[in-house]
Amino acid sequence: MHTWPNLLSSSPTGPGHPSHRMPEGPELHLASHFVNEACRELVFGGCVEKSPVSRNPEVPFESSAYHISALARGKELRLTLSPLPGAQPPQGPLALVFRFGMTGSFQLVPSDALPPHAHLRFYTAPPGPRLALCFVDIRRFGHWDLGGKWQPGRGPCVLLEYEQFRLCPSRENVLRNLADKAFDRPICEALLDQRFFNGIGNYLRAEILYRLRIPPFEKARTVLEALQQRRPSPELTLSQKIRAKLQNPDLLELCHSVPKEVVQLGGKGYGLESTEEDFAAFRAWLRCYGTPGMSSLRDRHGRTIWFQGDPGPLAPKATVSCRGQVPQEEIQGSTEGS
Repeated sequence: MHTWPNLLSSSPTGPGHPSHRMPEGPELHLASHFVNEACRELVFGGCVEKSPVSRNPEVPFESSAYHISALARGKELRLTLSPLPGAQPPQGPLALVFRFGMTGSFQLVPSDALPPHAHLRFYTAPPGPRLALCFVDIRRFGHWDLGGKWQPGRGPCVLLEYEQFRLCPSRENVLRNLADKAFDRPICEALLDQRFFNGIGNYLRAEILYRLRIPPFEKARTVLEALQQRRPSPELTLSQKIRAKLQNPDLLELCHSVPKEVVQLGGKGYGLESTEEDFAAFRAWLRCYGTPGMSSLRDRHGRTIWFQGDPGPLAPKATVSCRGQVPQEEIQGSTEGS
């Protein structure tokens, strides 16, 4: 059985464990890799089956033989159903775009052993044992749309569209639009705005800000305006400029390199396996999020931000130190930034 275990059910340590987090850019990227690898040699056939309790749209697709492929962009994943030559009825490919919500995942299982909460199912065609690729979502905050279009307004993916994110137009889109009201907010909240930081979520924002020693409740505009003044000395050689960037990355550069580190953990990354041993690689990678000795506050959307030291001038009044335990309120809380 090939699985991409649900983040909730894969946790070995109960509901307070930091693996109970919404899937972020790295998880969507790894999910697309899983689908492509697991389904590479499979031929699917028949109708696409939706669970009766799901409020998502029906998928009006039926083919005698088709392939499935996936592509991730930020916090979205596009699944493409491509009929094979000669498949009946004749038709073109159909694409769906998924947003995983808090607990979305894909699993490939025997068709007679469907997991609970499998809200969309794609079955393999005979011959051979019948399998089902399932979109599993316990909390049902996940969503899919027909047509394959990425959600309008989302910026370039911080992982796979780094040149667009870092350079023209998106990096300038951040720095030239600092009058946008999004940047009136604390930097920890602005980092969840998918118009500018597509793929960044709760654990990533904590890790990025911690590495730069930026107070999470510093005004976003103040933090980003400083990047406009950050220019390498013209006296440096090209190799010296490259070395300086690697040794002293700025916030926008870490929005790419930190998620990339999680992807490079591979199958032992965030919420990917069902044992404590497998989860240990991600847990060891974390420097701030949910770790002992860190402080935490909830932002105005109810999302907990982890940090060390001064929270910043826009911090709410109440300070709560959770000592490495993700609050139950956050587990049940807002889907802001999905």
